[in-house]
Amino acid sequence: MSTTIIQVDSFTNRPFAGNPAAVCVLDAPASDGWMQRVASEMNLSETAFLHRVDGGPRYRLRWFTPAVEVDLCGHATLAAAHVLWREGHLDADSIAEFETRSGLLTARRRDDWIELDFPAEPIETVIVDPQDLDRIASAIGGPVLFAGRNRFDLLVELPDEAAVVGLRPDFGKVKAILARGVIATSRSADPAFDFVSRFFAPRVGVDEDPVCGSAHCCSGPFWASRLGRSELTAHQVSARGGVIKVRMSGSRVALIGQATTVLRCELLSDPE
Repeated sequence: MSTTIIQVDSFTNRPFAGNPAAVCVLDAPASDGWMQRVASEMNLSETAFLHRVDGGPRYRLRWFTPAVEVDLCGHATLAAAHVLWREGHLDADSIAEFETRSGLLTARRRDDWIELDFPAEPIETVIVDPQDLDRIASAIGGPVLFAGRNRFDLLVELPDEAAVVGLRPDFGKVKAILARGVIATSRSADPAFDFVSRFFAPRVGVDEDPVCGSAHCCSGPFWASRLGRSELTAHQVSARGGVIKVRMSGSRVALIGQATTVLRCELLSDPE
């Protein structure tokens, strides 16, 4: 017996861009150890595992990096929803509902786009100590205008897009920062976008995540407040690149993106 794994590029409408995620739809729960080993074998920033809850319409969804399980992931949720619809697990007009470590998350099809309903994760603590700011600047390799933390990540504002694109982080120093990852962000130089970002997460086994949806649960509220608008378009300026539309709604944030299937394989190892 084999298990199908589908690889999806998220937050893009073309193959080999955006952020790749592996999706494994299971008949029943699998062991943590088996899922972690599969995620390590896939060696992508995230592998998503999901199964129906008590035979009903909802799915239990978990996300694993090559090193650890994480509490929230946008691009692998987008990929999971894409797979459920494309593979016929859900009707095309059905809402995908996921029970996760971060509560109930949903996904809806909007023509060629998928809209995720996620919790907003705004900054809770502003970093003001000059020594802390110097350490952050040394770690990411660029000038820091502002830094603040939420429960997951450290957000760092840089002067402009060129500074974000030009970052060459010291990943050993980034890993020493007590956060899941570091969001480096600025206003966009391209009028088609409102802000840009990159995301570094060596503490969870991902030096740079090509397009991090859950990071926009923080950068979205940050720039919505700065720009005075509730709807924004973001560009993650990694080597692969990706586009996320963000819409704020109180304590929730809609992350809107596209996805495309690029690979289907059979895993010759039964779930444990």
